[in-house]
Amino acid sequence: MQLPDFMMRFPALDLPIPEDIVTSRAVRSDRGLVVFFTFHKDFTLPPHSHKGQWGTVIHGQIKLTMNGDTRTYGPGDHYNIPSGVEHGAEITAGTVAMDVFEEPDRYPMRG
Repeated sequence: MQLPDFMMRFPALDLPIPEDIVTSRAVRSDRGLVVFFTFHKDFTLPPHSHKGQWGTVIHGQIKLTMNGDTRTYGPGDHYNIPSGVEHGAEITAGTVAMDVFEEPDRYPMRG
C-alpha cells in the first residue's frame, strides 16, 4: 500500500532502522509526533519503553507484546501503549501503521 503523494512529501525521520526495512513520514507539533511507518521487510522490534504511544494498523499485521501479553493487530485495529510500559513487536513486510507519540521529539526529523 502506497501513501498518497501529498503524505509522501511529509518529512522523514532519522530512525535507528535502515530505510530498506522501514520508511517514515511524520507530522510534528509541540505536543506530539504523528508517524506513518511503511515496513518493506519483516521486522522484530525488541522490547523497550518510552512515554505514551497510540497506533493503528492501516495495512498488514503487527504482533505486539506488552507486559508479557501478545496480541495480533490487523487493518483497523488500534493499540494504546501507556507511558513506561515495556513493549516489543513483530511486524510483517507490507505493513503500514500510524503511530502517535506523546513525545514530540521521540525521533529527530531528517533534513
